[in-house]
Amino acid sequence: MTRHDRFPGYNVLAKRDTPSWDEPTRCAVDARLATPLTPRFFTEAEWAVADALTRRILPIDANAVPLVALLDHKLQTNHGDGFREADMPYMGEAWQTALAAINADAKELHGGRGFAALNGDEQDAMLKRMQTGEASAEHWHGMDPKKFFERRVLADVPALFYSQPAAWNEIGFGGPASPRGYVRLEADRHDPWEAVEAKPGTEQQTEQENRRVF
Repeated sequence: MTRHDRFPGYNVLAKRDTPSWDEPTRCAVDARLATPLTPRFFTEAEWAVADALTRRILPIDANAVPLVALLDHKLQTNHGDGFREADMPYMGEAWQTALAAINADAKELHGGRGFAALNGDEQDAMLKRMQTGEASAEHWHGMDPKKFFERRVLADVPALFYSQPAAWNEIGFGGPASPRGYVRLEADRHDPWEAVEAKPGTEQQTEQENRRVF
């Protein structure tokens, strides 16, 4: 069973105008879905590299807000961690340095083709060079590529992925708990407004149950 059919028939956005969500929840989700799909922090070139990079880390549903848009918004609004590692630049500067570095590295190793122009296997190999710290130090201007991968890529990209409703459908998440909260906290139990996970052979029944979840 793939991650896409664990909660068949479930659509968290069907809760929007039900008692499961209150007005602050609706506003928060609406704002996230309205994230601009054009760069405001990144340049067009940086956007292309960031889009390719985030898609290799976590592939997204066609109906999801692109991760690059969420990343651009995070950096444009400076919605950071509340602290900065002493050996890392500020978040936005770190991302811009890294995108330029991996693009320059790609061109150097692949006959002038930038990172976004590489195929999936080639992009994965470039990310592996970043992850292991083997990327060309010349292009990173003193920033450690391995630390960037661990502290920014692995921190930012999964968090952005799970911040948007398409990912919530995949894990059966009902969105912010306000105003209902959760009552049945025991293992393998769920509240009536939570999605039901399908077991082998129960997909059709589970889909019918999930279409009634609100």
